[in-house]
Amino acid sequence: MLANEWDMETALEVSREEGFERGVGVGMEKGVETVAVNALAEGLSLEQVHRITGLDTETINGLRVLP
Repeated sequence: MLANEWDMETALEVSREEGFERGVGVGMEKGVETVAVNALAEGLSLEQVHRITGLDTETINGLRVLP
């Protein structure tokens, strides 16, 4: 029989690590979207933005480009 001991310190550390990883993922996504918006504003085509960012054309079309 396997006994698991719950440890508050370990649980908090795991929670912090998971939160950090989620935050990094969200930050990376926002960064890629910012690159796409800037590329569109510079006049790059949807295909070029797709190749640079890896975003699908539906996502790229949904981004707001300021004039």
